[in-house]
Amino acid sequence: MKFIEIPVQVEKFGHNSKDRDVLESVLSMRQTTKDLQNENRTMDALERTVESMRVLKGFSDYGDTEFRVVLSMLLFDLSELYYELKDYKQSRKELETLFYVLENMIKADAERFGEYHILAMELSARILRSRKKALDMLAKQQIAASVLYDKVNAGVVAAIDKLVDTLRNIGELLVCSGDYKAALKFYSEAIRLSKKRAGKVTRKEIKMTVDMAKVMMRMGSMRPRALRLLEAVLPHAIALETLDLEEDILALTEIINTKEERDTNWKLFLHKLKMPFMKEKNVKKSSKSSAEAAVSKKKEE
Repeated sequence: MKFIEIPVQVEKFGHNSKDRDVLESVLSMRQTTKDLQNENRTMDALERTVESMRVLKGFSDYGDTEFRVVLSMLLFDLSELYYELKDYKQSRKELETLFYVLENMIKADAERFGEYHILAMELSARILRSRKKALDMLAKQQIAASVLYDKVNAGVVAAIDKLVDTLRNIGELLVCSGDYKAALKFYSEAIRLSKKRAGKVTRKEIKMTVDMAKVMMRMGSMRPRALRLLEAVLPHAIALETLDLEEDILALTEIINTKEERDTNWKLFLHKLKMPFMKEKNVKKSSKSSAEAAVSKKKEE
């Protein structure tokens, strides 16, 4: 993952400025995000970025250029992190918000910010290519699953393991496409077959259950169920001494317990950010319509 760096002019704020403290705190937190990502702790890095956004909300003027510079970097980070998690739908959403912010920044200073719009366009193209590739792969995996089901039904026991892996792959690819509900069905079936095959809970079933909970977390109504699922699988992870999965389960549990309030605040924050841009576009649209109406009337006369 590449972290986009845009120079921030924090020196324009006084040393005792609250806004300067906010910006410096966010930049410091962003360094921690980089460290987490370098350790391949993408979920923790994502959570840290969301926390950085919460801190950034304390800035006094959302129209300030340096505020938008820092916001742009965080939006780049969010889009990249979701891309790393292969959630291309959410990655695209964060990128759309970034384009809103960059649009006015470029109008104000094209020389300073023009290159970042190009980088955002490159990321957009990368997301679209990856999503198309995922959809192509999904079609192939679905065909493979159909063939494997036939073998399993015919009594070929060895085909069960391949079918479990194929169903899990289909679940992952459906997440990439943004079809979370369909993904859950395939994860659930893969876990059921895997448990039946092993006769007990193994690391493989725990990992798939954790992945399934991550998908549920993206659907507001499913978060309580995701929490119950994680709490149920935690004793198995402890018993098998799968330290990495234990850490993932505990981290996800903490995220769920604090996510509800953050999501509401996050939506309000983005709404406030987008309002000036939307008003400006509506004014332009209205002016254009009025001009077209005037021209049409003149032609009729």
